[in-house]
Order: sequence, then C-alpha cells, then structure tokens
Amino acid sequence: MTLLEGPEIQFSEAVIDNGRFGKRVIRFETGRLAKQAAGAAMVYIDDDTALLSATTAGKHPREGFDFFPLTVDVEERMYAAGRIPGSFFRREGRPSTEAILACRLMDRPLRPAFIKGLRNEVQIVVTVLAINPDELYDVVAINASSMSTQLSGLPFSGPIGGVRVALVNDENGSQWVAFPKHSQLENSVFNMVVAGRVAGDDVAIMMVEAEATDNSWNLIKEQGATAPTEEVVAEGLEAAKPFIKALCDAQADLAARAAKPTVEFPVFLDYEDDAYAAVESAAADKLAAVFQIADKQERDNASDALKDEVLANLAGQFEGREKELSAAFRSVTKHVVRQRILKDQVRIDGRGLTDIRQLTAEVEVLPRVHGSAIFERGETQIMGVTTLNMLKMEQQIDSLSPVTRKRYMHNYNFPPYSTGETGRVGSPKRREIGHGALAERALVPVLPSREEFPYAIRQVSEALGSNGSTSMGSVCASTLSLLNAGVPLKAAVAGIAMGLVSDQVDGQTRYAALTDILGAEDAFGDMDFKVAGTAEFVTAIQLDTKLDGIPASVLAAALKQAREARLHILEVINSAIDTPDELSEFAPRVIAVKIPVDKIGEVIGPKGKMINQIQEDTGADISIEDDGTVYIGATNGPSADAARSAINAIANPQVPEIGERYLGTVVKTTTFGAFVSLTPGKDGLLHISELRKIAGGKRVDNVDDVVSVGQKIQVEITKIDDRGKLSLSPVVAEEEGADETERVHATEPAEGAEV
Repeated sequence: MTLLEGPEIQFSEAVIDNGRFGKRVIRFETGRLAKQAAGAAMVYIDDDTALLSATTAGKHPREGFDFFPLTVDVEERMYAAGRIPGSFFRREGRPSTEAILACRLMDRPLRPAFIKGLRNEVQIVVTVLAINPDELYDVVAINASSMSTQLSGLPFSGPIGGVRVALVNDENGSQWVAFPKHSQLENSVFNMVVAGRVAGDDVAIMMVEAEATDNSWNLIKEQGATAPTEEVVAEGLEAAKPFIKALCDAQADLAARAAKPTVEFPVFLDYEDDAYAAVESAAADKLAAVFQIADKQERDNASDALKDEVLANLAGQFEGREKELSAAFRSVTKHVVRQRILKDQVRIDGRGLTDIRQLTAEVEVLPRVHGSAIFERGETQIMGVTTLNMLKMEQQIDSLSPVTRKRYMHNYNFPPYSTGETGRVGSPKRREIGHGALAERALVPVLPSREEFPYAIRQVSEALGSNGSTSMGSVCASTLSLLNAGVPLKAAVAGIAMGLVSDQVDGQTRYAALTDILGAEDAFGDMDFKVAGTAEFVTAIQLDTKLDGIPASVLAAALKQAREARLHILEVINSAIDTPDELSEFAPRVIAVKIPVDKIGEVIGPKGKMINQIQEDTGADISIEDDGTVYIGATNGPSADAARSAINAIANPQVPEIGERYLGTVVKTTTFGAFVSLTPGKDGLLHISELRKIAGGKRVDNVDDVVSVGQKIQVEITKIDDRGKLSLSPVVAEEEGADETERVHATEPAEGAEV
C-alpha cells in the first residue's frame, strides 16, 4: 500500500513492541477521506486492516433533552474481507452482534470524556474498510473514534487509548501480548480490552472488558499454563498501561498538528447553585433517614414523597425552574448516600462495605423445559432456562469475524416490570445484547467440548426482578440451569458486581469499594465492576466508570474483594446442585459416531437416498461433519441407537458370520426366492426351497404366496460364498423357542458413544 503525506494528509504512528511476539504498528491518518465530517481519521494496523472514523455534531442543542445525545455506530462492510453478504438481498443489513458489542466498547470510555452539560447531538461512525481475517478490529475502533473526535473541535478531553492484551503461552512461558490475532488467542488463557488515558506520569483506566478463552481450561489443566487469578489479571492491567500511553501519545501528536480549534458549544447545567442550596437545606437531613430504609420499594416511595414535598415547598421561590429542582434533588441524594458510605462505612440498606445480600438458589423450577433455575440476590431475581438440541441448530454467523458458527448462545431479557415500570417490549436493545454477551463469556471457558457433549445449547436469562447486577445474577442462574439440564460443566461459575465511591475527605481522595451493589449504588457511585469466575480463576470482567480514570491499584484491591464474595456465592450454588443432573426426558438424545471420511458418501448415498432412508426408518435426525463425525439426534434412545446401528453397518461394518440372526426386511421377490435386507447395503437370498419352513413344510411354487415386499422376517445366515453373498434360512417360532441361547446378531456399534 502506498502511504501519502502532503499539505493536507498528515499521520502519526504508535509502535507496539511485543518482544518475542513481534511488533505491531498503529497508524493514524487524517486529511484524505470524509473531509466534510467535523473530524475524520483513518486508522491502520500493520497496513492490512483499515478503519475510517468520522465524528459529527448537530448545530443546535436538542430540545427537551436532559442527557448527552451521543450515538456510536459501527458499519461492517463485507468487501473489507473480500466477501459478498450472505443475506437475500446481498447487502449489509442490521448490525451484527459483534458490531453492536464494538459500539459499546467505544461508547463506554468516550462518553465520560465529553464536557458535562453538552446537549448537541454527537455521532461517531466507524466503518471497517479493509480487514485481515486474523485481526480483531474492535479495539482499533476505540482508538479511531477517539482520534476523529479530537480532530473535530468538540469539547472532548481526549486522547483515549484502547488495547487488547492477551496472556499467550508458548514454549518460553506466558506473556501479555498487545493487539493479538485470532490465531494467537487459541494459545491464550485470558484476554482483555483496556481503555484509559494518560494522567500525569500514570495511566488511569476507564474501561475493561475481559474474558478467559474457550481453550483456557485445557491449557491450564493439561499444559500447565498460567491461570488468570486476580493477581495475574492485575498484572495484565499494568501490562496494558505502556501500550495505552503509546497510543495516546500518537493521537496527541496528530491532534496537535491537525485538530480544529475547540468550538464553544452551549452547556446546560442541570441546576444553578441557588437551587442546589435550597434543596440541600430542605431535604438533606430527611434524605439521610430515607436512605436507611432497606426495602427498595419502600425506600423509593419515601424518596418520591419527599421529593414531591420539597418541590412543592420551593415551587414559589423557583417558579419555572422545576427541572432544576428535580436535578438538584437527585444530586443531593447522591451526596448524602456517598458521604455516609465514605465516613460511616455504612450503605443504603445498612450493610457494611463487603456484605452480600441474602442469597437463594433453586433448580428445576419449570416443567418440561430441559433445565431451569432461579437465583436471587436480595431483590434481584433471575430465572435461567436451558434448551438442548442438535449441533445443526447452532447459530450461523455472517460477520467479519472468522468465527462462522456458535454452539453456545446466551440471551438476556430485561422486561420493564423487573423494575416495577412500564416500557417497550420487543427486540433486544444494545444493553440486553451486551449483558447476554458478558454472561456468555463468563461461562464459555467451563463448557464441555463438542466431542464431550455434542449439543447446541441455548441459555436464556430472564431478569424477573432488578436491584443491582442482573448480569452477574444471570451467570449464577445459568450455572444452576445448565447443571440441571445435564450439561457437564468443568466447574461452577458465579459473578458479583463491585462498586466504588470516591470523594475528597479531609483533603485526600478516599476510595471505598462496595461488594454486591444495589441499583441506587450503581447510579450514585463511580464504578460498575463486574467479576465472574470459578473457585480457581477469573472467567470474565466488565468495568465502567464515570470518573476520568481509576488507579490500577484500586482495581486490584477490588478484584481481591470480589473473589471473597464469589467463593461465598459458589457455596450457595453448590448447595443447590453440585453435579449435572440426568438429561430431561424431553431433551433430545444426541449420539456421536465416528466414521472413515471415505465412507461419508456411502452413508449419504446417491442423492441422499441412504441417509434419508435411515432417518425415515428410525425417526432420527442425522448430520455429518467433514471430519467423519456423525451426530444422531432423536426424541428417545432406541431411535438413536437404531440409526447408529444402521450407520455403523455401512461405514463400520462387522463381518457377518454363519449362524448370526437378523430381523430383516423383504426388499424384492423373484421366481427363485426373496431378497432380504439385513442392514443398509447388506442383503441375503432366502431361496424358494427355504420358504417351505414358513409354509408348514409344503412345497412353494410362488414366492409371493408366502412373503411380500416390506414384510419383516427373522432369518439366519446359513452360507457365505467366496464372493461374500449370503444365503438365508427363515427362523420359525419353534426354532426360536427351542434354544434361547442361540447366537443373535448384536446391533451394538463398532464405534460411537452416547453422551
């Protein structure tokens, strides 16, 4: 690729040195594309992946908005990977799940960096123009969106750098590698996206999204790889800092040369100082009492009543400024709650900083479904429901990712009644997609392999009640539900949400980490830090903050605090169910059979004739993988066994022996006898002279007088000639009763196992 730089085109580069794993170059360029956007930047990684980010802003503030209207979108172009979209119209449609999750990754660190009170609509659009299939573009998009926003002239306190670091193992040990490729993640036990900003001589962390990989368990248990414990994860946060600084420095360098002057936008403060002072005087003491009520509904009702009283009393003094009073009331509430936590170490519901609410866990709560459970933590109530099916029901993915199918699907639903409110019900919003993805990532590392458990698994988390961290409640409910469905998890997984409150106390910044936060503590606090894992290591993390950044040391301490809570929750889960239950009678039975690859064509038959016949005869559903793995699904065990026997008879045939008996089917009659199918592809001749045994010893002149096509008949092999042709004799009732120990053909397969 030819790189240009001239009077209009300018660039800067960040060189990421991964030591023995090589270097990556992130190039920021502006002045070439999207010149009418307020700010636009092309960002390349190693010259073979290119993203365009464009930031624009509305000319006027949005009327009636009391929040910052920021929209972040990702446009995945299939031509970027040299592909044509797989949709009916062969063009891109709604964003993929990967694109939606990338939008959330960008939004979360960028939103706090805009000036408070901005009401002009801001839109950031990142378009993937070219991509190496082995690259992950989402973390590049964080840097691209930060770069274009700095160039736009908006009141934005960037730069913000984002990096993915993965703990990769090789023959020389483990190392945190920045900007790993998909192929490197196969040898990784943990990877995390970390976004932050330079703060003095340090880097303050603003966002973390982390997960153990689906190979983690095997790498740790079988190859001795480093497990992602809390201490190891904290080391990863530190390892990300120099990379973030290099990215921020490159962005700042280009912005210093090419950014537009910062435009003065109207800023709308939520309230004036006089409104806050009046509300504080009227409500602070009463709010302190209200926020000692433990019950959420009772507390909310008391708070609403006090708010109405205060606003009514101050209405005359602040006529026309009702919105200011309402915002000031919320701010006073926030201050009261935070000060009590910092000074008295006591929370809204009277708990200490590390106390967990009452926990309950129950399995098998719904009839007929394959697995179900309810997990409750205080007033947060989650129902988990598991459904099993054949692997052909796994999700097909049409995105820029090299991953084209997904066996484990986790969906999260958050109906409005979960918070006692009304609202829209329908397709999932970005938040629901993000929460489902987080719970999915937490559980993937402990799922059995396809070979161990050849099922597609759909897990649904229903948030029936919400008062703090339904996503981590979903992890706990899902563990219970999966075990109830009979899924052999490698370990139980639990999750907990941590909060943070910080403020100036006696002239110093004091931090208080909260275990198991309430919804109000999430709203009034500075951080939402979700940690999921097994008893041994962390499987998923999500961090969001409203601050400009959080010291890594504070996060490391919160990780240790979260582990203590997680171990307590795991005890509750294990008391409800600690081993997988038997498969539900309503769940399909799936059997895996391995056949030689060169036998696949024989099993399928001409135009699918053979496999369709087996499915019709047995009622089973059959799918064949390219490696010769055959998955057989049926509503009951006998149907699956019959299909397995038929497939093994073709692909893993046993050599027939004289004296073996079969229950065969007459497939053809001739003048000299009847041909009987013993197994698919294996027929024998029942000569007309043998039919007299069925006809009571009388001579048979017409075969059709004794047997007919489709008739089932018990036969015994009496002769095998040099060409392998079989001669049969009918087994009459007297013979069967005469010797019950007579050898009968075994229909057990040569290979295959029910799981």
